[in-house]
Amino acid sequence: MTQIADLSTGCSPTWCPGCGDIAIWAAFKNACVARGWDDTNTVLTAGIGCHGHMLNYVKITSVEGLHGRALPMATGIKMANNKLNVFVFTGDGDSLAEGGNHFVNTCRRNHDITVILHDNAIYGLTTGQTSPRSPHGFKSKSTPFGNIDEPISPVTLAIASGATFVAREYASHIPQLAELFAKANDHKGTAIIDVLQPCVTWNDLYDHNYYQQNTYYLPEDHDKTSLTAAFEKSLEWGEKKIPLGIFYQVERPSYEDQIPQIKEKTLVEVPTAKKDLSEVFQKYT
Repeated sequence: MTQIADLSTGCSPTWCPGCGDIAIWAAFKNACVARGWDDTNTVLTAGIGCHGHMLNYVKITSVEGLHGRALPMATGIKMANNKLNVFVFTGDGDSLAEGGNHFVNTCRRNHDITVILHDNAIYGLTTGQTSPRSPHGFKSKSTPFGNIDEPISPVTLAIASGATFVAREYASHIPQLAELFAKANDHKGTAIIDVLQPCVTWNDLYDHNYYQQNTYYLPEDHDKTSLTAAFEKSLEWGEKKIPLGIFYQVERPSYEDQIPQIKEKTLVEVPTAKKDLSEVFQKYT
């Protein structure tokens, strides 16, 4: 059985004190212990950003790729061994800017992976440039006179792109977040969790106080199977009206379930056989 100590890499976190990533780290480790996720059954991927340090502090097989490429790595791993729990740690810049195309296509294909989007509305690792989540008018190093772009809603984009499990949570709600990680992994298909993750150093607008004062949980009678209801709630943002919880959840065949070659046996279990193609080359070249 997985214990917290089993997940220790011996590395001390270098995130800024108060960073929302610390809470996400705690919630994920708690979920690992509760569900028995470890090196024998789980793989983590990450892109480039503060979120990527997560791989340094959780002792589970992991790969950190190029900026914006955490999702294609994860989908490749899942197709090679569809028995694995595959988690993606990514940021709002990593997945919505450089990786925007991968985000959309992962959702529409409904790969059976869990995407944990660290949403701090800033490029934190590179010391504070505007990201696709930064609000209109936001002043940063890259937009000293105010951001002229409109922000992307990850929840709305995920729903529109075809993800079959879409949720949002505030990082410091550690028990609720750990439970949400478990529910997302249990879901068969692409699960997107937009985690509101305050960057206390570079984003003084979306801080802990802001989310503590302006978030609320979706009511119990929210219809998670309704696209219309999910879209309407996903568009809410601002004072006292940032919803948390599961916006959308439906059952649809996952990408991996539709590949006959891996229905009975994973690709990693299929022996490779060498073939001599010299005769073919001689004939046609």
